[in-house]
Amino acid sequence: MIPIRDTIRSRNYPIVNVTLIAINVAVFLLQPGNVSELQQFALTYGLVPARYTVDTISQYFSFGQQVVSLFSFMFLHGGFWHLVGNMWFLYIFGDNVEDKLGPIRYLAFYLLCGWASALTHVFFNVHSQVPIIGASGAIAGVMGAYFILYPRSRVLTLIPIIIIPYFIEIPAFFFLAIWFAIQFFGATLSGTIGGGGIAWWAHVGGFVAGIIFLGLFMYFPRFGASDAVRRSTVKKKTPRLQVIKPIRGTDGYDVYGNVAITRLEAFKGTRKIVNIPLGFRKRLFRVTIPPGIKDGVTLKLAGLGEKIDAKKKGDAYLKIMVKPE
Repeated sequence: MIPIRDTIRSRNYPIVNVTLIAINVAVFLLQPGNVSELQQFALTYGLVPARYTVDTISQYFSFGQQVVSLFSFMFLHGGFWHLVGNMWFLYIFGDNVEDKLGPIRYLAFYLLCGWASALTHVFFNVHSQVPIIGASGAIAGVMGAYFILYPRSRVLTLIPIIIIPYFIEIPAFFFLAIWFAIQFFGATLSGTIGGGGIAWWAHVGGFVAGIIFLGLFMYFPRFGASDAVRRSTVKKKTPRLQVIKPIRGTDGYDVYGNVAITRLEAFKGTRKIVNIPLGFRKRLFRVTIPPGIKDGVTLKLAGLGEKIDAKKKGDAYLKIMVKPE
């Protein structure tokens, strides 16, 4: 299952989430390209459980090196697709969690989930000399938080069936539950790193830590600096493409729906592309919203409703919903 997008739109630009993605990409570009050099690089900056649990190995590393690897392993990736997969999941789920926690708390939350995933892996692989790298443990924590915060959100998911791509909207609760079940059974069946070098227990530990830390962080007050950043990163526009959930009128031919815009868009005017699904038909229309429009005003789109006969169609009525800042 490959998530394409979720239905929850964040109110603020996810500056921490975007910065984390940028750092991961930058570090990947700086990693050695040679396989043997990359292996040595991973041993130095990846997380190797034996470095912390076996005295004859830990003596070769300074205290500073041991501390650095607890951070650096979260920003290393073993290949292009490893990086793309992790960053895509972070992009899909991270913005909403940052929106809820605020940038400063979200950064602390992300790092703590990464460390929790590392400790879980070390616990189940005490003497392993195989390094683990990647942001997936921290991202699993983000997914755990999303699981609690937005269970009713829907995730547009690509399910490849042989060579045919199949798209379906799945409730976030169900999508993430399946994902966690795969990680848990992968961990219990492999017992260690397996299945293509996947640190299953790190994923499990990160997901559970995300649920636990979310409960703790929600009790912590927001920082003043965090609120200042949130005020400066409020999105000034709603998504260009909006899916309308049409309601049929009493005549059965006219349809009604809502279009969300911001106060700035209401003042200046804007253009949206709306998707009005009717039965098996999913049609896209360009809608021009004039400047100075008020909340609650209804736009009439003639002939965009249900078909009445061969020459006539009902109308579509879109109510303008101006979102508060």
